[in-house]
Amino acid sequence: MDSKSESSTFGRRLSTMLKVDFHRMLTMPLVYILIACCLLMPIAILVMTSMMDGTTTTDPETKEEIPVEGFDNTWQIIGSVSDSSSAGDNSAEAMEMDIVSMCNINMLYFFIAVLVCVFVAEDFRSGFSKCLFTVRAKKTDYVISKTIVCFFGGALMILAFFVGAVIGGRIANLPFDMVGFNAFNLVMCILSKMIIVLVFIPIYLLMSVIAKQRLWLSLILSFMVGMFLFMVIPIVTPLNSTPMHALLCLVGGGLFSAGLGAVSNIVLKNTSIV
Repeated sequence: MDSKSESSTFGRRLSTMLKVDFHRMLTMPLVYILIACCLLMPIAILVMTSMMDGTTTTDPETKEEIPVEGFDNTWQIIGSVSDSSSAGDNSAEAMEMDIVSMCNINMLYFFIAVLVCVFVAEDFRSGFSKCLFTVRAKKTDYVISKTIVCFFGGALMILAFFVGAVIGGRIANLPFDMVGFNAFNLVMCILSKMIIVLVFIPIYLLMSVIAKQRLWLSLILSFMVGMFLFMVIPIVTPLNSTPMHALLCLVGGGLFSAGLGAVSNIVLKNTSIV
């Protein structure tokens, strides 16, 4: 009877916390600014790189002319096709530092860091967290709610980027040919990129509760730690993704959310909330 009562109380607390966090996030101008940037960014990238494709730049030191290569296909801004028979080559390709490998959807995982860090820092800066924790909420509810709400925000940003990529590809007259993958694989790719957000949010959330109202510190810590996993994204979310890729991302996201969420909970319980 007690366990049922506790479960019911936890459910009510979390439901209330989710409603508050969703309302707060959806009334933050920053959220809509980030989503708008995610929509416009692929349009600008595809159009500009298409205009620059074939031109050359000169290295100021060696005076060597370097050709500028743009995107050959619209879907390149979403990802690349992996080849299971050459995993080593795929890893090397993921480490390349050219315009195609850097100016793509994977940049959004740093935008998501901004969303999480600003959201949490505002809680501590405004005194909302102090009021929240001293009145009714538990730290566990706070961590779970922030993870779910920020995941929703991150998924919206990735979806906006995908829509922008389609629009940008049309404007730039780039082909939409699906070579080595099909529409189902593309859906699995986008779904995997949404799910793997669950790997990054616990990292950003932990850095944010450590830094609290010091937004600059939470951003620096999040970017530094997130950078270690950045090159893993194109490897585990290729254009020819399958349900297995989505499942692996879900398992990884669940483990990170549970593990780092527990650490965030401990940090909140053992440090000052102001």
